[in-house]
Amino acid sequence: MSLNKNFLSLDKFIHQALYSPKTGFYMKKNPFGNKGDFITSPLISVLFSEMLSVWTVAFWQNLKCPKNINLIELGAGNGQMMYDMLNSFKSFPEFNKSCKFYIFETSPHLKKIQKERLKGFNVIWIKNLNEIKKNYNIFIANEFFDALPIKQFFKINKKWMERFVVLEKNNKKKFINFDSNIKKVEKKIGFKISKNQKIIEYSPLSLEYLKIISKKINKTKGGLLIIDYGYLENSMKDTLMAIKKHNNSNVLNAFGNSDITHKLNFNIFKKFTKNLKLKCQGITTQKKFLTTLGISQRAEILSKNLPFSKKADIYYRLNRLINKNQMGDLFKVMLITNQKINFKAGFEIA
Repeated sequence: MSLNKNFLSLDKFIHQALYSPKTGFYMKKNPFGNKGDFITSPLISVLFSEMLSVWTVAFWQNLKCPKNINLIELGAGNGQMMYDMLNSFKSFPEFNKSCKFYIFETSPHLKKIQKERLKGFNVIWIKNLNEIKKNYNIFIANEFFDALPIKQFFKINKKWMERFVVLEKNNKKKFINFDSNIKKVEKKIGFKISKNQKIIEYSPLSLEYLKIISKKINKTKGGLLIIDYGYLENSMKDTLMAIKKHNNSNVLNAFGNSDITHKLNFNIFKKFTKNLKLKCQGITTQKKFLTTLGISQRAEILSKNLPFSKKADIYYRLNRLINKNQMGDLFKVMLITNQKINFKAGFEIA
């Protein structure tokens, strides 16, 4: 069967569903928070952003406190994490003076929400990562890569097939698989992604962003901190899902009205890293990362002398972040730097 305009590769279908200028999910609404479709760590507790601030300053100190450094948040949601981090940085005046703060955001709607929240702060919004000035760079990606469109390939009867979406009459949609030249795909990626796999799931756009970021942190010093839900097993899985109002939704019926997402395979990201001549400083769980940085001690300080109800709320929120049955184990943290850097804060055993 030959391809025509009624067929879209899965990544193109997801891109249209999420980022189409008029109808895309992220382009027309604020999906964050209890009243939205999903909730992220910065919205659960200020403790999360405070720990990221402490980590960022420690990383800057490891770089020998450069006088010109950029902090870039990739996809800032409703702006809450940047807001809390900027408030935390007031306790570190030398860092605050040395740093330029950027938000990389492609949604005009979310950018408007972010600008409202961040009034009074000196933040620069960019649509292109190449707009960033040539300084040291710290990139932070909290639940950024899971929102980028993926391709999927399935090994069926010893042949690799790529998943497409067929657009039928009456706006109905269904999945369909077509033969794929996997060697051509692997040439683009740069390594044999199909080895010992029955399923391949990866984001071409993630790889493009990693290439741009790698050039920036290889030219100067810096790093990329990734916090996202995902897994560490070598075997890739079909993790494609849609979320609406905090519940699972149908991917094909979700067009423009649900978040379409996937779990990151951190081993694949590690291979991308190696291929781009970068260094993976470590991969750990969100629980271990935050605990190592002292989130429990910070909760204790914040809750001191508070009435029981407020103290209970702080610990309830802390539990959501670090409990292994909630976000603690599902979410992983990965630090990518150039080869010259050695920095393990947050990745050492507490």
